[in-house]
Amino acid sequence: MTAHDAPLSSFPNSRPRRLRSTAAMRELVAETRLTANDVIAPLFVREGISEPQPIPSLPGVVQHTRQSLRAEVRHLASLGVRSVILFGVPAAKDDIGSGAWDPDGIVQVALRDLREDVGDDIVLMADCCLDEYTSHGHCGVVRSDGHVDNDATIELYARAAVAQANAGAHVVAPSGMMDGQVAAIRSALDASGCSETAILAYSAKYASALYGPFRDAVDVRIAGGGDRKGYQQDWRNAREALVEVAADLAQGADMVMVKPAVTYLDVIAAVRAACNVPVAAYHVSGEYSMIKAAASNGWIDGDAVALEQLTAIKRAGADLILTYFARDLAERWS
Repeated sequence: MTAHDAPLSSFPNSRPRRLRSTAAMRELVAETRLTANDVIAPLFVREGISEPQPIPSLPGVVQHTRQSLRAEVRHLASLGVRSVILFGVPAAKDDIGSGAWDPDGIVQVALRDLREDVGDDIVLMADCCLDEYTSHGHCGVVRSDGHVDNDATIELYARAAVAQANAGAHVVAPSGMMDGQVAAIRSALDASGCSETAILAYSAKYASALYGPFRDAVDVRIAGGGDRKGYQQDWRNAREALVEVAADLAQGADMVMVKPAVTYLDVIAAVRAACNVPVAAYHVSGEYSMIKAAASNGWIDGDAVALEQLTAIKRAGADLILTYFARDLAERWS
């Protein structure tokens, strides 16, 4: 029998197919594995409410009370989730976002609650930005000309980071994309005796159209119909992400993040290749809500698509994934 006559199954290139023959075989040789240890649960805590408030554009996600947040984190811990990140929704906002560094601000009191409950068993992260706390919805101090004042803003980020660290945060996560924010925060933390507090920098955060449900969750509206394109990255550019990552690492970032995730897998892969620190990716609210909406119409298997997308993010190079699917997946895995 000549090579031309041989059955296809006899050729070496048929080996991959033999390794797909059963579920057990596929599991045995899987290159990428996603577990509860890989996910970080974003959680919202709102000041002044007596029961959790559903977020219509984020099905299954709520604005927590302090007590319901404590119960949620304990439940996540029981499922094997090892980290959460907190976002605060204050009862009142002002033009400089002072609730972000108020010792009695909603995130700070929630951090103290959680540190009392779970200690070091859960890595407590806190978003370090001002947009949830400002009356105008921008991530920083707005000058009279309508532009964000970078240098004035990073001073306030530093104050917020110290307040979060003092309240019990293991990790602060500056998300405002201000130049020099990591250096300002690292210096302030070290000077305040918080040198053990780590920094997860939102290094490559894009001015994406996928953040709408998140802004509903934190009650943010940008004044005058404005946007954040002047300080968040242009979604058409990939190379500048590496410049931003290098700058944050030089300033003392312990981990870096790409946001959003699924629409920026190429950026995740490039960042992974360029650095040796942990790389996080944020599977953002719009990415989550699109899956939920399609699943609710019966168009897709939502659980399967969520797992496929999150595995793709990890396959691209992310070590950690912030995702609103954290609880759903952990319950499936437990």
